[in-house]
Amino acid sequence: MRASILALPLLATLMITACKPEDAAPAAVKPAPAAAAPQQVDEHSYAEPQKVVVSDLALDLALDFDSKTLAGTAILTLDWKDKTATELRLDTRDLTIEKAEGDDGKGGWVPLKFRLAGIDPILGAKLTVETPKRNAKVRVTYRTSPKASGLQWMEPSMTEGKQLPFMYSQSQQIHARSWVPLQDTPSVRYTYSARIKSRPDVMVLMSADNDPNAVRDGDYTFRMPQKIPSYLMAIAAGDLKFQFISDRSGVWAEPTMLDRAVQEFADTEKMIVTAEGLYGRYRWERYDMLVLPPSFPYGGMENPRLTFLTPTVIVGDKSLVWLIAHELAHSWSGNLVTFSSAKDAWLNEGFTNYVENRIVEALYGRDQADMQSVIERNALKKEFAQIDPKLQVLATAPGVLADPDNDGSSATVYTKGAWLLHFLEERFGREKFDAFLRGYFDHFAFQSIDSEQFAQYAKANLLDKYPNIVSQSEFEEWLYKPGIPANAPHVQARRFGVVDSARLAWLGSRQLPPRVITDAWISQEWIHFIESLPDAMTIEQLAQLDAAYGFTGTPNAEIAERWYPLAINNGYTQANDAIADFLKRVGRIKLIAPTYQALVQTQGGLALATQVFEQAKPAYHPITIARIEAIIANARPPAEPSPVAQPATPPDADAAAAPAAGSAG
Repeated sequence: MRASILALPLLATLMITACKPEDAAPAAVKPAPAAAAPQQVDEHSYAEPQKVVVSDLALDLALDFDSKTLAGTAILTLDWKDKTATELRLDTRDLTIEKAEGDDGKGGWVPLKFRLAGIDPILGAKLTVETPKRNAKVRVTYRTSPKASGLQWMEPSMTEGKQLPFMYSQSQQIHARSWVPLQDTPSVRYTYSARIKSRPDVMVLMSADNDPNAVRDGDYTFRMPQKIPSYLMAIAAGDLKFQFISDRSGVWAEPTMLDRAVQEFADTEKMIVTAEGLYGRYRWERYDMLVLPPSFPYGGMENPRLTFLTPTVIVGDKSLVWLIAHELAHSWSGNLVTFSSAKDAWLNEGFTNYVENRIVEALYGRDQADMQSVIERNALKKEFAQIDPKLQVLATAPGVLADPDNDGSSATVYTKGAWLLHFLEERFGREKFDAFLRGYFDHFAFQSIDSEQFAQYAKANLLDKYPNIVSQSEFEEWLYKPGIPANAPHVQARRFGVVDSARLAWLGSRQLPPRVITDAWISQEWIHFIESLPDAMTIEQLAQLDAAYGFTGTPNAEIAERWYPLAINNGYTQANDAIADFLKRVGRIKLIAPTYQALVQTQGGLALATQVFEQAKPAYHPITIARIEAIIANARPPAEPSPVAQPATPPDADAAAAPAAGSAG
């Protein structure tokens, strides 16, 4: 998944779902000697997988757009690890549990006692089913809430085609429990099947064996034969059609979006082949993509066999399809080898950012890969300058108790994690490092692991195998210390040199660069141009850029994400109407949060943000709603409207750059 949210509350951190800090870092804690891996514990789940594990899930559900609910049964096949255990503990959130039954071993079902605990605002409610006979299967009859945090129900007017309603799930990090009672932890992997009944005019899809030739009939069956963690279980329904890209890949989208999406994602098969050449065969059979309505809160979600994607990456020039490379890369890092709990999120996202970059380099050239790396590392530097050093560590050292009250950092999880792998690649060389990474994916295939297991594997298969290249202390500095180590490799984006020269020349002379230069720029160059502008600019300067390049009202949401906060902070009210339209049209958190954050800094801006949010809210996903409500609620007491910024052309204009936080989400 692509997400980038700076210092969120714990619930939002769980959803993740861009250097001076090391100078002031506290003394590092020396890791304890390596020992046998302890029993993995996921503090974000009530499940007790050390006692019993769900090995298969069978769903039989009715999907009802009128009541905005899923209702039916979930049959959980159980593997009892503890032969003395007499309870099954499951995770739920806002579910109505009607009954629980156990397999009697004779083809029938017997009632089981169950109790639903009080509601925890983060974890939901623990469902305990009494199983004195340790039944091989337990069946739970239940109903979801219309406000389930992992589901969005959309009226036809909120969709691209505006013909039929739409619904989709977002299970990561702990939202699967809002639509299925289960062990909602990445440490448990299971196969699943489903029968979904719906109104016959919508197509239903799941992260399973979708048939590209399926017809709409209101009765759909699915099977996921590979074991997955709960956060990768997904469902969607709407006015959806399919078009092939290759024999094993294609696009599902609303009819009005389908052709544009297929054209933009035409290189998907090439990406799969490239990744297979680096890291081994693709093990999920099909790789299809579903383009969701603009309200989808993230850039993409790597649900196996059916990646969910935001339409905001469809800009016509393939400059944002690194997002496809990212979600595809999760087929190895995240889906194949999975973090065992959210505290080890870098094992999913850091590895994926690295693999994504390698795919982009192979297909689109080193320049494009380097530009993306620079954008992300600039964002990391900004984020690390603002957050607690404790949030800048990839992993907690063995023997050190983590602080459960800490929030997370997307820059740490995504960018620092990838930077560590880039460091190892540079030191050991690509030939050795690629072989190591391929072996890592093979060794831990279809398993959930923690950072210590990775560290032990790296020690045995990289550091010790090729001695005197990277010391254990260097490796542990990357894992367990805050900031970015001094030995980190750096990337110079050659094409950004032209962008920087053009920006500095304009700041000094007000002469715009020749169109022959800027007409060739792609999204990354425009992003770097805007991010590197001074914080303080005049309305005249902004108007000149806007007239030349059409930033206000741009269809490229990555550019809008950077331009609108700059406009707001400098009193460029000419952009207000376009800002309102943008916030009402797009629900991707990473793109809209910076604009809301800029608006709430003044009294007038807070009023506009509140007004626009109330209008946009019906089309936003519950995760997005919670995030924007927090921004507005936490706004400082508004001051008087800021005066128009004075001209500012600092001699070292690069120092005035303010990159947006985090990686693209």
